[in-house]
Amino acid sequence: MSALRPSFIIALLIALSVHEWAHAMVAYRLGDPTAKEQGRLTLNPIAHLDPMGTILFFLIGFGWGKPVPVDPRYFKKWKRDTSLVALAGPVSNLIVASIAFALLLATAPGALSSDPWDLLMGGVMRGSLSVVFTDILRTSIALNLGLMAFNLLPIAPLDGSKIVQAFIPYRYDHEYMVWMQRGPWILLGLLIAEDILGIPLLMGWISLVMTPVLHVMEMVAGLVM
Repeated sequence: MSALRPSFIIALLIALSVHEWAHAMVAYRLGDPTAKEQGRLTLNPIAHLDPMGTILFFLIGFGWGKPVPVDPRYFKKWKRDTSLVALAGPVSNLIVASIAFALLLATAPGALSSDPWDLLMGGVMRGSLSVVFTDILRTSIALNLGLMAFNLLPIAPLDGSKIVQAFIPYRYDHEYMVWMQRGPWILLGLLIAEDILGIPLLMGWISLVMTPVLHVMEMVAGLVM
């Protein structure tokens, strides 16, 4: 099973740790010390693993880390700053994916693929580094882009719901909070539709976000090779 490959586990721990650390760092920079005081301003993956989110990663290929505690009362502009803290996670995963892409391009450009599932499956690739390291880079691209896409969904408790909140007029705050309270049930429904009914709603969204980025990477690789 590909999810049990050492390269997958390493890439997963890096992706989750950086994602949650980025939330904590931006919150701290904006004046909220809550995450730091609770030991979350760290790249140690043990501090960030969420049991259910981690299990889902191994079962279906995507999930989440333990939510970083944020207290908006510390922020000067709570809606804007809460949105920035939420945005930090997906942006950090895009950065990690870009770094992995650059390393892969420099060491084993033939291992790049525009198919995210091909990247996750791994396999023997020719390159100047070891096969395992090349596989970590390939898997890191797919995992980080997948984590970014999944968290951009505007459904609570995912980051996208807090990013969108910054653009909701204050007069609709109550209605939006009601929507966010329903978020976990909506997300559960999407997961059931995906896994049991075979309706590719979540995977369709993730592929929609990931595929253009992978195509850009493929074009960049074509220009420099």
